Amino acid sequence: MNDNVNILRIIRGTTVDGPGFRTSIYFAGCRHRCPGCHNLQSWDFNAGKTMGIDEILEVIEEEDYDVTLTGGDPLYNPDFVICLADRIHSLGHNIWLYTGFTWEEILNSHALYDAVSHIDVIVDSPFVLSQRDPDLAFRGSSNQRIIDVAQSIKKGGINLWRRE
Repeated sequence: MNDNVNILRIIRGTTVDGPGFRTSIYFAGCRHRCPGCHNLQSWDFNAGKTMGIDEILEVIEEEDYDVTLTGGDPLYNPDFVICLADRIHSLGHNIWLYTGFTWEEILNSHALYDAVSHIDVIVDSPFVLSQRDPDLAFRGSSNQRIIDVAQSIKKGGINLWRRE
């Protein structure tokens, strides 16, 4: 496993990347290249700052909010996501992850499935400009699904996240 990844930025106290105040970690690198992407600079895997897990955790601990992994696409670094998620969970935080991969693609990839199994909720699927809907909570286009990972694994099918 690579002990470091490139991080574009870390946003503290955001409320747009999941419920409540969150610390959002923006990974560099994305090959989905969705037309209409609002974060074009995230496509470059070499953008941002190289950071290790301990350095990222320092920010998370300072803020003490739940965490969102986004980007780019964090799942291009599945081993790093597993290690980071385990450490974040040890601090008692919930984790959301945004990915351009679909749930079905994740199920067909051992590496992606292993990484996602360490996450609480994923927002899956690429952004589709023709399905853009600014009124949707926590997602950009109507094809994207907010998936409760543990319940989906337990059920053997997609279980959508519901706000409590």
